[in-house]
Amino acid sequence: MHLETLKTFCDLVETKSLSRAAKLNHVTQSAVSQQLRALEARYKRKLIDRAPRIGARPTEAGTVLYAEVKPLLERFSEVERRLLEGPNAVAGSVRVATVYSVGLHTLPPAMKKSLSLHPGVNLRLEYRRTDLVYDACLAGEVDFGIVALPKRRRELEIVPLGEDELWLVTAPDHALARRKKVTLADLDGSPFVGFDRDIPTRRLVDRILRGKASVSYVMELDNIETIKRSVEAGLGVSILPAPALAAEVRAGTLAARRFTGPPLKRSFGAIYRRTRELSTAARTFLELLKAEL
Repeated sequence: MHLETLKTFCDLVETKSLSRAAKLNHVTQSAVSQQLRALEARYKRKLIDRAPRIGARPTEAGTVLYAEVKPLLERFSEVERRLLEGPNAVAGSVRVATVYSVGLHTLPPAMKKSLSLHPGVNLRLEYRRTDLVYDACLAGEVDFGIVALPKRRRELEIVPLGEDELWLVTAPDHALARRKKVTLADLDGSPFVGFDRDIPTRRLVDRILRGKASVSYVMELDNIETIKRSVEAGLGVSILPAPALAAEVRAGTLAARRFTGPPLKRSFGAIYRRTRELSTAARTFLELLKAEL
């Protein structure tokens, strides 16, 4: 079995066209047909349905083959690139999984700088729930993940990156928005919009409030953007990282206040599987994050 044949098959599935798959692989349409027949003969299964109006479509067996082979081809391409470019080349793909609150509001300046310094790097940022970021790192689906309040696990390395300050956030017409100073006690009895109970930031906020204020959770959500929209709608108040509030505060759709007393902080960091050898590009990006955040 040749890798070229499998790549042509994957291109055929993606383009739904023999002619486009042939062009991508610098061969004739006849060659694509021959490679497809060879695959179907090997597995004794029809892999592609072809019809004039719908083009080339994978059968059930073809869908299984594509789903399993495509990641292997991508991985092989990355290994080949690294070997050909040498150990010090800062180029290639870097896949990072991150939670919304960090990825959308804290990473962009560092990403912009990294791309300007290393134009040969292709940063692929994926937004996931915290538990799915851990899963992606353990499964080797990404180079590293970025989460709030990283939890120590035997299989993972943790690289501290920085801290966010947590602020009170309300709708602009909320009574607390008119105060210059707010304390945690001022939240006592308030309707509250927070993260789901299994999210680390939720557990941190609950610890912060314990003994200071008793709030009533009216909504529990899995990402920061939906929490902000709920607070904008006047459904309750929340406690969120300050960097994630800047755009809405400027637009006047949310009001944010720093609590009196010592700052309330939330740490965040990178995680990656201990047995994973980070590429030069991934190591370089991680070092830049440590310096910039």
